[in-house]
Amino acid sequence: LIGLLVIPESPITPIINGAKSWYTFGPISIQPSEFMKIILILALARVVSRHNQFTFNKSFQSDLLLFFKIIGVSLVPSILILLQNDLGTTLVLAAIIAGVMLVSGITWRILAPIFITGIVGAMTVILGILYAPALIENLLGVQLYQMGRINSWLDPYTYSSGDGYHLTESLKAIGSGQLLGKGYNHGEVYIPENHTDFIFSVIGEELGFIGSVILILIFLFLIFHLIRLAAKIEDQFNKIFIVGFVTLLVFHILQNIGMTIQLLPITGIPLPFISYGGSALWSMMTGIGIVLSIYYHEPKRYVDLYHPKSN
Repeated sequence: LIGLLVIPESPITPIINGAKSWYTFGPISIQPSEFMKIILILALARVVSRHNQFTFNKSFQSDLLLFFKIIGVSLVPSILILLQNDLGTTLVLAAIIAGVMLVSGITWRILAPIFITGIVGAMTVILGILYAPALIENLLGVQLYQMGRINSWLDPYTYSSGDGYHLTESLKAIGSGQLLGKGYNHGEVYIPENHTDFIFSVIGEELGFIGSVILILIFLFLIFHLIRLAAKIEDQFNKIFIVGFVTLLVFHILQNIGMTIQLLPITGIPLPFISYGGSALWSMMTGIGIVLSIYYHEPKRYVDLYHPKSN
């Protein structure tokens, strides 16, 4: 991550779509921020489990200390990724941090004001982008293309020849798929980046409503069993890792699908296991591999999901 900021723009560290997030070696591209998601989950699981293990008298002060430990561990990678102009991945890290905090044992007297402040702050920024874009640009350093994404999200057809082009074409593609779709590889609507960020638009057009629902049900099936596994595991490190990974999956799925149907602003967040992209796929497979390792090494009396033993 540091190398991407230090090394000047070059064929090895190109700027793509306004973000300098990749190392490129010929046909091979590596995006370190994708792997940072899994590394951050592991780090937070370690910090929280160690803190709770050695905290014998839980109090407001100990919870506040844990909160600042979580922020301290997360701050450096979040800033480095944000400096790369990769807002999407920064939002993913924020979601992971929030998910870990929810199961860390920190009192709601600390979490509630922070979450409320975050929600109010996000709404204020969106309203500022709509009504006072110059102020938001000067105060927060939000780039014009990022503000354009908010405007085109709320009113895509007004900006259909510019920032709203992706979204209008995505809505057209998904709508034209109707119930059963046009058939595999028979899509007719052209959407830039349709093999990466907008892969769900292709699925909606070619496989229709039925195919889209089946894909969502598969994701729900995976998430349900991950949550079930986390609930049965005794070791807190393992439990927190699975919760963090579930948060990562849920945020990716909601954001990616939501942006293709105008529920959420467009960000460069791929659809897990479906979107083209080696780094994103390897990152997700690494996470799944760690979860399988947790399941394999945990005592089976705790994690036998399909054949629970009666007492």
